[in-house]
Amino acid sequence: MTGLNYICQMDKDRILKAAENHIKQLFSGEGTGHDYFHIERVVVNSKKIAENENSDLFLVELAARLHDLGDYKLNDGKDRSEEQITEFLKTQNADSELISKMVEIVSQVSFSKGEKAVSIEAQIVQDADRLDAMGAIGIARCFAYGGKKEREIWNPENPADTSLQHFYDKLLKLKELMNTQTGRKMAEERHQFLEEFLKRFLDEWNSE
Repeated sequence: MTGLNYICQMDKDRILKAAENHIKQLFSGEGTGHDYFHIERVVVNSKKIAENENSDLFLVELAARLHDLGDYKLNDGKDRSEEQITEFLKTQNADSELISKMVEIVSQVSFSKGEKAVSIEAQIVQDADRLDAMGAIGIARCFAYGGKKEREIWNPENPADTSLQHFYDKLLKLKELMNTQTGRKMAEERHQFLEEFLKRFLDEWNSE
C-alpha cells in the first residue's frame, strides 16, 4: 500500500479516464501486438488479480494503462517511459509523489528490462502483462511482433532471430515467473496451450 490516500476519488476517476483516452489515441491500430486492446486486457487481468491482493487499486489500474507508454519496443529502441509518463501525468496536475510512484511501478513491469517487481502493484501489473503474452493471444502477438520486425517464423538452421525462438527465450518461462498466486493459477492453462501449440507446430514442420 502507498501513502497516496489524499487523492480524492473524483480525481482518481478523472486521471484514469484521461489515461484511457490518451492510450486509446496513441495505441489504436498499433501493429506489433502492443495495441490498445492489449492494454485493456492487461487492465482487466490486473483488476482480477488485485481482487485477491492487498494493493492500491488506483495505482494498479493506472500502471496497467500506462505500462507500455514510452516502451523502447515502440520508440525505435529508446526507452522513453519515464519521460512520457511524467509528461502525461503533469497534464493531469499530478504531484511529484504520484509521478515518481508510477514511473517506479512501470519500470518494474517489463520482462526485457529484467527488473524485479518489488511493490505488490508492480507485481500485479507484471503478472497481467505476462498473462497476455501466453495462451492463444500470446501466440498471435508473438507472430505479429515477429512479422513487424521481419523475422522468419522458424529456421532450425538459424533459430536465434525467429518468432518461434521467442517461445524458448520468454513465453515458456513466464508461468514460473508469476508473482501472485492468482497470476500463477491463471497462467496454468495458457502455459499448457503454449506447449500444445509448440508440439503441434514442430510435428507439422518435421513432417514436411
